[in-house]
Formats: sequence, structure tokens, C-alpha cells
Amino acid sequence: MKFSQKRRDIFSKIEPWLYLSPFLIFIIIFTLYPVINVFVISFKQNYSYLRGTYNGFNFENYRYVLSDDKFLSALKNTALYVLFVVPVSTAIALFFANLLNKKLKGSAIFQTAFFMPMVTSVTAVGLIWRLMYNQQYGIINWVLSKFGIEKIGWVTESKWSLLALIIFGIWNILPFTIIILLSGMQNINEMYYTVARVDGAKPTRIFFRITVPLLSPTIFLVCIVNTISCFKVFSELYPLFNGKPGPYFNLYTVVYYIRYAMMEKRKYGYAAAAAVILFICIMIVTLIELYLKKRMGKKGLK
Repeated sequence: MKFSQKRRDIFSKIEPWLYLSPFLIFIIIFTLYPVINVFVISFKQNYSYLRGTYNGFNFENYRYVLSDDKFLSALKNTALYVLFVVPVSTAIALFFANLLNKKLKGSAIFQTAFFMPMVTSVTAVGLIWRLMYNQQYGIINWVLSKFGIEKIGWVTESKWSLLALIIFGIWNILPFTIIILLSGMQNINEMYYTVARVDGAKPTRIFFRITVPLLSPTIFLVCIVNTISCFKVFSELYPLFNGKPGPYFNLYTVVYYIRYAMMEKRKYGYAAAAAVILFICIMIVTLIELYLKKRMGKKGLK
């Protein structure tokens, strides 16, 4: 009996790990190992993927990447993209989520319209936006012409290419942002709004003094997720400029540079170093946002 009880105790401890083992094996093989492997490859000079050979283990790949004008331009373009897309999309999403939360007549139609991009291929949508940006017959230039604005070469002129990418990026990220913020708003206790209306508070004051503060954890969550997503911008860029990084190769992003180093130059060490630098940038920005979230939370408690 004692031996049988001991076996049952051992099995009870092992049983959870048996259930978790398929998931853990999958994570180790397809997530943890590739991350570690990329980090190791980034230090291998002149690494050959097919032969598995390299000349040395040093910082040469990082030195080259950080002195490459294309990569520096990619860092700048990616930073500007994140800087504009994340706050602007969050502000617009807050506005529309607040409207949808009012449950006005016909709001279901608008919800469907806003959420449609989430179930549509980014590549297909990017091609449509490319047609909309067309300088001669695009609908965007047609609308601008009604206000006396000359036709703009959104995807053919370098000075407009980043703005075109940012506008498309904002539109593309809105559905997810609206869904999360709307979900957060629906979890706010209606009692706060009732008390504010009884005290005679106006809708604008209610929004900024009740909705936004109570929604701040969700807003920070959305900002963190969108920041990570925007740092990895590629799928929006590729179809918009017909597979090129801008009309005159002026719009490299970090992920596009990784593809360029790996697929065109066949320099896997450079690509790995660029990927590690991107990871560090995302980690730093995410930690800053988490710190601000924690600090804002403490101020809210006070």
C-alpha cells in the first residue's frame, strides 16, 4: 500500500508536466531555439548558412550594420512610423470606440465596417491602397482636387512615401485598437456615469475625467501591443510600393533591411545582428511604456 501511494504521489507531480510537454516542446523547438540561434549567428563573422562555417566570433556584424546607411535610414523610418502611427491610431480609436459604446441606432453596421480590415489580407488591402494613392486616377487625389490641391505622387515621390505608409498603417491598425478599447469601455461600471450626469457633468468632461482614467490600463496595453507590431512593419510596406522599400529605395524599415541582408546580400550574420538590434529597441521601448504605466497607476491611486 505504501509503495502504491508513493507511486501515485510521484505520478501526481509528473502528470501536469505530461500534459504541458507537447506545448513546451513546440515552444522550445519553434520559438526558444530560433531566438537563441539568431543571437549566436549575429556574432559569427562571414557565416555561411549552407556550409555552417564562419571566420570568427566577434562584433563585426554589429559594426557593419550600425555603420550601414541603409540600416540607419531603416531605424529612422521605423522610429518615425512608430512615433506617428501608435499615438494617432490610439486617439482615433478612442473617439470611435466611445461612439460605438453609446449603442446608437445602426451602430452594428459601423462596427462591422470598422472591423472588416481584421479579416482581410494585408497584402490585398495594400494593393487597394496603392490604387487609391495613384497619382492620376486614385480616389485620394480626386478628393483632394475638389479642395484645389494638386495631385500628389503618394507612392511615386520620395517626399510623400513615408506619409503614405503612415496613413495606411494607422488605418490598418485601427480595427484591433477599437475592439480592445471598446471592450475596456464596456467593462466600466455604469454607476460612475450615472453619478456624473446627476452632478450635471457634460459628456466631454465625463469622457476625460471618467472614461479615459478608468480605461488607462487598456490604453497602455494597446500602446504596448501596437508599438511591438509597428516596429515590425513590413507587410504594409511590401504591397504598397510593389515589393520595393519606397519609390527610390528611400523607405527601408528594419524588417525590410533584415530581408534585404538575408535574401539579397546573403549575409545572414548582418540579418541576425539587425534582428537582435530590433529586439533590443522593442524591449527598451516596451520597458519604458511599462514603467510609465506603473507610474501612472500609482498616481491614479493617490
